[in-house]
Parts: sequence; C-alpha cells; structure tokens
Amino acid sequence: MNLGRLKNVVAAAAIEGLVEARAKIFGHVINPTGQRSAHKVLRKKLIGEKVSQWYPHDIMKDDPLVMARQEQERLSKLEMLKRRGKGPPKKGQGKQAKKRNK
Repeated sequence: MNLGRLKNVVAAAAIEGLVEARAKIFGHVINPTGQRSAHKVLRKKLIGEKVSQWYPHDIMKDDPLVMARQEQERLSKLEMLKRRGKGPPKKGQGKQAKKRNK
C-alpha cells in the first residue's frame, strides 16, 4: 500500500518538474491554481510606437522660429480684434456674468 503512494508522489514530482522545465524553455508562466492574471495582456507587444509611425513627424513643433511666428500672428490678430471691440471680454464680463446680473 505504501508502495502505491510512493509511486504517486514520485510521479507527481516528475510531472511538476516537467511542467517547470517546459515553462522555462518556452517562456510560459506556471499558474497551478488557475487564477486569472494579467500576464496574457502584459505578454503582448506594445503598440504605441507602431501607431506613432502612422502619422508624419510634425516639423512645425521642432522649429522655435515657426512657433514664434505663429504666436506673433495670433497676438497681432487679437490686437486687431481688440481695437475693433471684438476681442475677448475681461474676466467676469462674459455671457454668463451678464446672465447672472439680470
């Protein structure tokens, strides 16, 4: 009777060693309890760089002269609108403030 139990223990140890060796060789994760884990998601390749390659590189942001010129154009347009009285209102003088004061 003890011999049968001993065989079962030896067989279980051999199977466990085989599973560990197979996991080590093929890069698998051993999950004897069968609980859910995020390993499947973490194993996938990251896709961020692939997606960023779809879009062309924006040289406008690299050149400080281009950005400065755009900012200057924005400020000059804003100044022109202010002279005509069409610029943005001061803080607290917009539509919502006018509705509240009625």
